[in-house]
Amino acid sequence: MPFSSLTDPIDLARAEAALEKAWAELKPSLPEGSDEQERNDLAYIVAALVPLALDEDDLARRAIDRFREKA
Repeated sequence: MPFSSLTDPIDLARAEAALEKAWAELKPSLPEGSDEQERNDLAYIVAALVPLALDEDDLARRAIDRFREKA
């Protein structure tokens, strides 16, 4: 579970909101059939970046950038 390390409810809410924003931007550009694995990978990226981000918008942007770097 990607967000299992997040114990602060505020961090968890930010991570979930950022994941949804980032996923909405990335999903249309991904190949069909890769949704579940790609979203899971993105969730782990979001979880790792929570301590660095200012808010969920910043977190989503950082996660998108990192995801694209790894692709």
